[in-house]
Amino acid sequence: MKAPRILIAGTHSGSGKTTITTAIMGLLKKKGYKVNPFKVGPDYIDPSYHAVATGNPGRNLDCWMLSQDKVYELFCRTAQQGGINVIEGVMGLFDGASGIDDAGSSAQIAKLTNTPVLLVVDVRSTARSAAAVVLGFQKFDPALNIAGVILNRVGSDRHLGLVSEAIEKYCRIPIVGAIRKNELLELPSRHLGLIPTGEGRQLPEKIDCLVGIIEQDIDLEKLLAVAGSAPELQLPEKPRLFPEISGKTRVRLGIARDEAFSFYYQDSLDILSHLGAELIPFSPMRDERLPADLHGLYIGGGYPEIYLEELADNKNMLKEIKEFGLSGKPVYAECGGFMYLSDGITTAEGVHYPLVGLVPGISVMKPKLVSLGYVTAYCAADNLLGPAGTTLKGHEFHYSELDCEKHMEKPAYRVIRNRSGEQVLSGYADGNILASYIHVHFATNTEAAKSFLEKCRLAGGNSV
Repeated sequence: MKAPRILIAGTHSGSGKTTITTAIMGLLKKKGYKVNPFKVGPDYIDPSYHAVATGNPGRNLDCWMLSQDKVYELFCRTAQQGGINVIEGVMGLFDGASGIDDAGSSAQIAKLTNTPVLLVVDVRSTARSAAAVVLGFQKFDPALNIAGVILNRVGSDRHLGLVSEAIEKYCRIPIVGAIRKNELLELPSRHLGLIPTGEGRQLPEKIDCLVGIIEQDIDLEKLLAVAGSAPELQLPEKPRLFPEISGKTRVRLGIARDEAFSFYYQDSLDILSHLGAELIPFSPMRDERLPADLHGLYIGGGYPEIYLEELADNKNMLKEIKEFGLSGKPVYAECGGFMYLSDGITTAEGVHYPLVGLVPGISVMKPKLVSLGYVTAYCAADNLLGPAGTTLKGHEFHYSELDCEKHMEKPAYRVIRNRSGEQVLSGYADGNILASYIHVHFATNTEAAKSFLEKCRLAGGNSV
């Protein structure tokens, strides 16, 4: 299968790859190309920028949460729909879960998908030395195809000339772009990273601005040539994640989507849809009532702490969700959704906002990061996602914690944190309620997705 594709990687975090990748995606769309956006790793924010830039959902390629076979299948499933596939890397090209191999890195994804790499090099305060950096990246892993370079933060025509002639002489790969220094080439940030798209009400205009800035600095013909040089993909003979299903479970699943709740893994949503869920969006901020005839709720992550007044003032919605949960219908929540289902959120300044009250305890914002990283989670007892011992993989990233230990009487998971090896009890599970700080990728265990939907069906869905 022919699938034009590139992976845009940086030499290090802060090289400008997110801004440049988002702008390139927007530029390709502007020129009339369909763009399929991807992000290496577990990040839920960058893909939301990609979605705005391209009009297509951003997807994650993560070889820690998923096996390489599953990642390859998910990539091919989207790539076979046509268009140009643009993958944004994570950190530096070779950075990942290990110091001695490429596990979890952009390089691993590039080799797995046989994708040519465009290397973003920040050339501030350097000239000929930039060629040494590029040459080192080329020689570090000869199995990797570094097919071009994008220079970032170029100071002047003379500066560009020095850097270009050095790279062309020593590295013998094309310079696909040379982005001039420009303070406008920045995306806003917040404590979890970039501001998510739900909050960036002017984000489309910002992306249009980025596209306008880089349009003259990117050689689109060279970029398309690199993308077109990618070898054909071999589709999996027997798809494992999206098999043919007879007698699908048909359920109406309410999914919280607004500025406060926007962190979802797109392939998790696709798996739920494939298994029979009709995803019905609603806004906890603005809607006064839940959509009609729902059989379950999925409240994902986001920034509820930024919108506390709106969420707390929407008392009709708080009441609707609490009554929905008390009625016995399944409610599944992750991170920001977990906080929202608690008795309330207290800001770092000590101001308290009462919320849904299905999870005992108050979420308290902390001045420093509480948890960041991959986790392996085992269901502590039978719950919405499966029997005790069911294994899931996911990611935590939060600045709050629950101040009440009562919810620990009914923990959702026994969790092993990847970075430290620490084992803890986490989350809350009681009957039809399951909530935790963990963003679960349902492709890690599709049986968990089936279990959730089956419990929704039993609570009022139907089977065909």
